[in-house]
Amino acid sequence: MGHLGKNPELRREIGSCLLLTLLLGAAGLLAGPATALALLGAGVLFTGLHLAQAAKRYRAMEEMSAEIDRVLHGQEKVLITRQAEGELSILRSEVEKLTVRLAEQADALRREKAGMVRAMEDIFHQVRTPLTSLNLQIALLAKEDLPWEKRRQLTREARRQLQRLDWLTEALLKMSRIDAGVVTFHREPVSLRKLTEKAAAPLSIPMELREQTLSVSVGEETFLGDLSWSVEALGNLLKNCMEHTPPGGTISVTGEETALWTQLTVQDTGPGFAPEDLPHLFERFYRGRNAGAESVGIGLALARMIAAEQNGTLMAGNAPEGGARFVLRFYKSVV
Repeated sequence: MGHLGKNPELRREIGSCLLLTLLLGAAGLLAGPATALALLGAGVLFTGLHLAQAAKRYRAMEEMSAEIDRVLHGQEKVLITRQAEGELSILRSEVEKLTVRLAEQADALRREKAGMVRAMEDIFHQVRTPLTSLNLQIALLAKEDLPWEKRRQLTREARRQLQRLDWLTEALLKMSRIDAGVVTFHREPVSLRKLTEKAAAPLSIPMELREQTLSVSVGEETFLGDLSWSVEALGNLLKNCMEHTPPGGTISVTGEETALWTQLTVQDTGPGFAPEDLPHLFERFYRGRNAGAESVGIGLALARMIAAEQNGTLMAGNAPEGGARFVLRFYKSVV
């Protein structure tokens, strides 16, 4: 028995069995010596069998306990010992489910931590570039003998860098709020015409300076969603197309509605996406081969997050006739 004898529950079972055996023997004396011996023998046999079974059960529990300890200390992934049918088997099965779940959660936490570290590194890199540029520009602006034209140029560049920082901070904040699940997306009728007008309004002057044309072909199509967040998503798509469309090019927006979904297709006349970029377009901080110097790689990721929160999808690819194509689709039932 060894260490099993130190188990208080097992000692109580031994005491109970011995007491039962003695009571059987005492009761048998009333019927005669032969009966007493028979009852005493039966009690001893029952006690022996019970204690053997109890010892086996507690030994199995100790082995299971040792395995759980190894799992908790990372030496094993799952429990190995198999038990026969019965309560111990059920217990072991439930404990194994728990350890597997804990292991999965630990792996998920490690991946999340690694992803957070990479995200922080990307954010630091994206913020450091405009900050470095701003520091240099401020140092030059501090010179008293700086020509007026140069001062105006540096001021304009500093303002552009500040706008870039402001947009980056705002986009990261929006993404973090969506990740945390603290954003409430309204489900109200949204007109594709109104959505397109509001999303394109901030880009009208930059597109005019680039001599680009915005072609809009939407009617009375609608979907249930959040207008403000949808404007953010479509605006990011239009901005991406504007940045990759050469001067004199065209950006088109087309609306379509069926019994199942309402869709916006945004297409440009730029170079399109490189084949190696297509699988990564919606990854955070991913910058494709044709990405501009000002790109930070989060606009498309944010647009897809917004679409997903509104029972929608966002797909990207190259149009057969050339140029990039985005398909923003909102479904009318849960998919």
